[in-house]
Amino acid sequence: MNFSKMHGLKNDFMVINCIKKNVFLTSHIIKKLSNRYTGIGFDQLLLVEKSNSLLTDFHYRIFNANGNEVEQCGNGARCFGLFLLLKGLTNKKKILISTKKKPLTIEFLTENMIKVNMNEPDFKFYNLSSLQNVLDNNFSIKLMNENLICNLVSIGNPHCIIKVQSVKNAPVNIIGDSIEKNPIFPEGVNVSFMEILNKKHIKLRVYERNVGETKACGSAACAAVAVGIAQKLLSDTVHVELLGGKLIIIWKGFGTPLYMVGPAKHVYDGYIYI
Repeated sequence: MNFSKMHGLKNDFMVINCIKKNVFLTSHIIKKLSNRYTGIGFDQLLLVEKSNSLLTDFHYRIFNANGNEVEQCGNGARCFGLFLLLKGLTNKKKILISTKKKPLTIEFLTENMIKVNMNEPDFKFYNLSSLQNVLDNNFSIKLMNENLICNLVSIGNPHCIIKVQSVKNAPVNIIGDSIEKNPIFPEGVNVSFMEILNKKHIKLRVYERNVGETKACGSAACAAVAVGIAQKLLSDTVHVELLGGKLIIIWKGFGTPLYMVGPAKHVYDGYIYI
């Protein structure tokens, strides 16, 4: 089986072209492939499939390192787009792809800079959050006998955003693991720690569900900025500084789509026997 290794801000992926062949990988095989010591090593596996609709160009599937299929991956979407270009699968400047939930638009700005329409953030997912909650910042989760204030938002996948004074000192793995396993999130949740430097610049660390802390998470960057803009703490264009690099998030507010701009990199091509 041929594959490509790619990354978006060091959030890394194994990408497989499934357009002309059916590929089925069990969670056991995906776990083995994702192992950084005995396998290829990656945060997520991305499958490029042919479109199942006349309205879209391709279908995009994402699997976490533990083999679970998930709804969304922003950094992966940019790598997905670059893969299509590098393999000659498209010559369009803008493509529409379907996902497990909502379609995404990918626009190629330069050779490696890619813009993704991530759709409008949803503050009412799971019926746990509401617009009033995000404006008042009053959603709380019981954790270690204390109430932790946070905000919930979906960018096609679920996110919990916690504002902190310093991301450097944030107990990302301890709190992230506890919240992800909280029974109010039956499918898990991504947990982000946001430090607001000014209205146009934030720092972010992310604990991804089923993965742990990663170098970057595109959908988490979108979620954090959406919360900040909804609460009038951030401007409509924000630079997000993650461990692996920087993204630009643009959102004009409720009723409009949110855009993510950032790089994607091809690392190498290879093949493996399954």
